[in-house]
Amino acid sequence: MGQPSRPAPFTVSPRAFARIRQIVDAEGTQDLQLRVSVSGGGCSGFQYGFDLDASHEADDVVVEADGVRVVVDGMSLMYLIGAELDFVEDLSGSYFRVQNPNASSSCGCGSSFSI
Repeated sequence: MGQPSRPAPFTVSPRAFARIRQIVDAEGTQDLQLRVSVSGGGCSGFQYGFDLDASHEADDVVVEADGVRVVVDGMSLMYLIGAELDFVEDLSGSYFRVQNPNASSSCGCGSSFSI
């Protein structure tokens, strides 16, 4: 009997995967993936970054569903353990949102946070 699979340290909602698929299909390059990163800055101390990327780094953690990939580098992952990437469409627009249980506060726009 094999070992049970461990949950991913970072999860991606079905809505986010569907939107990433639309973006990658529109770009016409199927080897693209969404790279989620955390860097210093923003109005709350850290900010999230979202980029289309085809590169693979040794410390990348990959979350994949139906051929759609989201990658997080090892340094960013330590701020994103247990977080979920979602795609939201509401009155303020459509955007990727990170639900981060590690954030002690976040800014009104949701693109930066503090720990």
